[in-house]
Amino acid sequence: MSDRPVLQGFTPERLEPLLSPVGASLAECRRIVAHVIQRGNDDLREVSQVRAPVRNAATREFSVGRMTVHERHASQLDPFVKYVMKCHDGAEIETVRIPLEKPGRFSVCVSSQVGCAMGCTFCATGRMGFARNLEAWEIVEQIRIVARELRASGEGRVHGVVFQGMGEPMHNLDNVLQALEIISNPCGLAVDGRNVTVCTVGIVPGIERLASIKTRVRLGISVTSARSMVRRSLVPSEGKYPIREVIRAAKTFYERSGHLVMLAYALLGGINTTADEAEAIAELLREMPARLSLIEWNPVEGLPYRPPTEEERASFHDALAKLGVPVVRRYSGGKDIGAACGQLATATSRDDVRAARSTTV
Repeated sequence: MSDRPVLQGFTPERLEPLLSPVGASLAECRRIVAHVIQRGNDDLREVSQVRAPVRNAATREFSVGRMTVHERHASQLDPFVKYVMKCHDGAEIETVRIPLEKPGRFSVCVSSQVGCAMGCTFCATGRMGFARNLEAWEIVEQIRIVARELRASGEGRVHGVVFQGMGEPMHNLDNVLQALEIISNPCGLAVDGRNVTVCTVGIVPGIERLASIKTRVRLGISVTSARSMVRRSLVPSEGKYPIREVIRAAKTFYERSGHLVMLAYALLGGINTTADEAEAIAELLREMPARLSLIEWNPVEGLPYRPPTEEERASFHDALAKLGVPVVRRYSGGKDIGAACGQLATATSRDDVRAARSTTV
């Protein structure tokens, strides 16, 4: 790949000073960015209403980054689509196209890292380990690819983005924040910030930083358990960032942004669906306006967990409701293609796990 800066990593406002030696105007930079990111056109020679010296300088000084769709899997159960994308260095990541309730609107679940260092025991990505952070343009490119495909097929448009794919966004926050600028920019992907959610397992400094800046994006927290000892056995970061501190930081985000925090709760049968757990959640959220999204754990080969039975799920839901916890059951689609919450892991990493397991038997 070229060493030149990648255009998908720039807003017009960031691009203008870099093209100032050739007298580029902000309007011309807007056209260049819209041409590449919004319209999905990689050929800068086709940019209209941009003077030749500016167009030539942009072509000479910048590159258009490319990721390829290595595999594309459409679910047979629902309209979810999973993309395995190959980066310029050969690394693979996964991205999911999620249908929204209104026809023609889709959300894109993006990855922010290659692999993940958090090691959550119920998550397929957690077994991959961490390889590297994605650059801002690589985050944007995932959405650009999906948007271009939707436009070509006439199926609709990208309406929202959720950072809930591979990786911990708060551990790559500089690049995530830069990507957010481009995602919401009218000349970029033009996605309303209120339709973008940044999810985290609970990295307190990252939540605090997000709360300190002026942003329209929403925050999501993976709770898993309100009981510290249980959560620590499932989410290793609990040892450094206890769930009570995570919720305190989330409350600060809510107070400054005015947006309810999305609290995701993966239901692990026989582990975190008890009456004691419901009471602990109610206590944890007593002063935190939020809504708890219950997501049934999605099976991952080789992990020692199971989804809850219908009786467990209903009993837990009722216990939370009686304790005054606002709760909703969230659908997690694409289970048959490994696209559901907690299932994202490239085929290479799955093969590595199978190989390691076979050598220890």
